[in-house]
Order: sequence, then C-alpha cells, then structure tokens
Amino acid sequence: MEKVRPKKHLGQHFLTDLSIAKRIAQAVTGHGGAQKVLEIGPGMGVLTDFLLENPQELYLAEIDQESIRYLEAKYPHLVDHILEGDFLKMDISKVFQEPFAIAGNFPYNISSQIFFRVLELRHQVTEVVCMLQKEVAQRIASPKGNKDYGILSVLLQAFYSIEYLFSVPPGVFNPPPKVNSGVIRLIRNETKSLDCDESLFIKVVKGGFGNRRKTLRNSLKSFQLPESLQGHPMLDLRAEQLDVADFVFLTQKIQKSRGHH
Repeated sequence: MEKVRPKKHLGQHFLTDLSIAKRIAQAVTGHGGAQKVLEIGPGMGVLTDFLLENPQELYLAEIDQESIRYLEAKYPHLVDHILEGDFLKMDISKVFQEPFAIAGNFPYNISSQIFFRVLELRHQVTEVVCMLQKEVAQRIASPKGNKDYGILSVLLQAFYSIEYLFSVPPGVFNPPPKVNSGVIRLIRNETKSLDCDESLFIKVVKGGFGNRRKTLRNSLKSFQLPESLQGHPMLDLRAEQLDVADFVFLTQKIQKSRGHH
C-alpha cells in the first residue's frame, strides 16, 4: 500500500513509535460503560492497530481522502466504521446514541476546537485519551493558580477529571512537529449539570480570562456585578486563581441579580 503523505494544512504529524501508540491505546479504560471508541484522525492507523486490541468497538473519523483510501485497504472489516469528514461538523447522533470514548493523536491546529466539541457532547463522551501539543495538554490538566490554567481548563474540569499521563518528544513523528507533545486522559465526572445557567457560566469564564492580568472586579465589569458581590474578596483575585466552584458561585450571583433563577 502506498504510504500517506502527511499534509501540512491538516496539521498531520504521523506517529512512528509503536510503543507510544500502545501506551495511548492502553490508557483507554472504557469508563462509564463505553462500548465504542471513536479515533479522531487515524492517518495511517499506527494507533488504530493498538486500539483494535481493546474490547470496545472502534470507529474512525478521518477528513483526508488519501488516508481514508489507505485505511479502507488496511482495515477492510472496518469500512462501515470509517466516518468520512470533519469531526467538528459531524452529526455524531447518527452514529452513537450511547456513551462512547474518544482517542487520537489530535491535529494540533484544531485540538482546542475538538475539546469545545467534546463539551457539547459531554452527556455521551465518557472518556478522552489523546495526544496534543504539550503546552495545551498541560493547560487543560493544570490546577488553578498555575499560569497555564485557562478557559479550557475551567470548562473541561467542570465535567471531567483530567490526568496528564506522559510527554512525547518530536522525533517520534513524521514529520517531527516543532513542539513537544503530551498525552492526557479525561474521565467524565459525576456532574450532570452545573448549579447555574451554563451559557452564562461560559461567558463569565471567558470574560474573566479575557484579560488575565486584571482582577475579576475589572475583567468582569461588563457583567454589572451585583451589590452583594462588591465587597467580596474573590473579586480581588485574577481568573487563574479560581476553580470551577468559584466560577459557579460568581455566575449564580450575576444570574440572581439579573432576575434569572
């Protein structure tokens, strides 16, 4: 079979180290009773080979036509499980009605968008095991108070427990990326929904981090903070010093003052 050329515009870096592929596949636990796994961006199937050894049923989401032809030839028994197209735009409900896990060596240029999509699908996605740019991986797994901590950290940590598993050097990819990579695992937590208006929560988190160096009193000015909050010591902190529960508290106060319950 002809090898697939990694395409720059798709952010493709193919993993060549089998021991790392095996470690990623073995990190999938099937949390929450997930019987199916969706691999995003399988490329030439290096990770796919090991995911096939897991008990879960495997599906592949791939946008690159050349990769799709390669995968169809390599895994004839998976042809019905190869989903052609962009994961970010895919109607997942057509394929999965039940809980499923996601795995993959994510294209670096869209990894953040993949996580926002995971948040939309959080009622179904019970687990994510993925490799991405080390800085992004660290940011997502970072606890509050850390300079890496940001919008995605808070939003994902609201619904997932996140573990940074291990780091991966550039040399094990073709072509080698200019950055180090990291592998993380997200496990869906017990939170069904937040005790506040979730769309307002997202706006408050984004607002808080909109200017990281400002205190929340300043960065959240546009939310017309209620009197009951004015003297609160939390407003003298910066966004990176607050955890999920703190942001929920702020959102509840703003919501109350707006007369939403």
